[in-house]
Amino acid sequence: MSAAGVTSPGAARDTARSGQPLLDVRDLSVRFHRRGRPDVAAVDGVSFTVRPGEVVGLVGESGSGKSVTSLAAMGLLPGRNATVSGSVLFEDKDLLTIGRSELASMRGRDLAMVFQDPMTSLNPVVPIGIQVTEVLFAHTSASKSEAVDEAEDLLRRVGIPDPRRRLKDYPHQLSGGMRQRALIAIALACKPRLLIADEPTTALDVTIQAQVLELLKQLVEESRTAMVMITHDLGVVAGLCDQVNVMYSGKIVETASRRELFGVPRHRYTHGLLASIPRLDSPRGDPLTPIPGTPRDTVGWDVACAFAPRCRAATDECVDGDLRLVEDRERPGHMIRCVHPVPVPQPDPDPPAPDTTRTGSTATKDVT
Repeated sequence: MSAAGVTSPGAARDTARSGQPLLDVRDLSVRFHRRGRPDVAAVDGVSFTVRPGEVVGLVGESGSGKSVTSLAAMGLLPGRNATVSGSVLFEDKDLLTIGRSELASMRGRDLAMVFQDPMTSLNPVVPIGIQVTEVLFAHTSASKSEAVDEAEDLLRRVGIPDPRRRLKDYPHQLSGGMRQRALIAIALACKPRLLIADEPTTALDVTIQAQVLELLKQLVEESRTAMVMITHDLGVVAGLCDQVNVMYSGKIVETASRRELFGVPRHRYTHGLLASIPRLDSPRGDPLTPIPGTPRDTVGWDVACAFAPRCRAATDECVDGDLRLVEDRERPGHMIRCVHPVPVPQPDPDPPAPDTTRTGSTATKDVT
């Protein structure tokens, strides 16, 4: 992806410590202060790790705390009305305590983020080409011509047609999907070691979405970039993520590998998310099973399970039961925060006998 002479600090870093987490989020909490009203706990004790070459998903409905988690990790929350606690370790540096200038120098070079709303993330009075090349000028030794060539290549790789001409366009001259792709190009300019993607394919059509996801997947494989994928689209999770953290009301309620989560969802909220998605193998006319209520129908975690008002399996135990995130006894390595998890499907003790009458079957047939 790099033009000749353009050095990429992210790609040049040593990745020998691939077994150690590149990002280690520990007990991250964010509280917003409101004048005359109680504080709001937007994120409450979130912990997860991301290793080089790994894609970790944060999944949940709007308002679950996914985007606030990413903004807190990048040091982008306003300090005036927000209190952030815990730690966000990028190797041996805590991003919550290092100086502003050092953190600013890491953004774009080591850390990058694709924001959810491209219209408010791009500068409306600066051409797209300048917004892409300024990242290269800040963190590489590229000349002006090399940076322009690299910017053109980046726009081409994210699927923007006629990228040379588009370098001179302003954000308002691009469609919503093209603005989103321009944001992705800016984030990928220096091949960052950690990429946080907040709903990166929301404004894209299906074909461009597949192209962008393939580009992100290629970046992870080639540069061993660690990626945090924030999304509510379980299709994106199924095709890209290695580990998945399901969030609800500011807390992680289930953590598992992608295959484990889709194969055996244990938390009632995760099961509800999967059950509300239409399936191609469902019988015609089979109704969807939506989760009752809205994310606003919740209670504080210090009182009960926040999902209890929307859960069909809720009992009195959900009010005074153990609500810690613990390892599932039936599925090692699977973490859940649920008093009444979804039962694990049991294998059929008496499976049907194989059909040996079909033509071409490899089973034993009668020989005449």
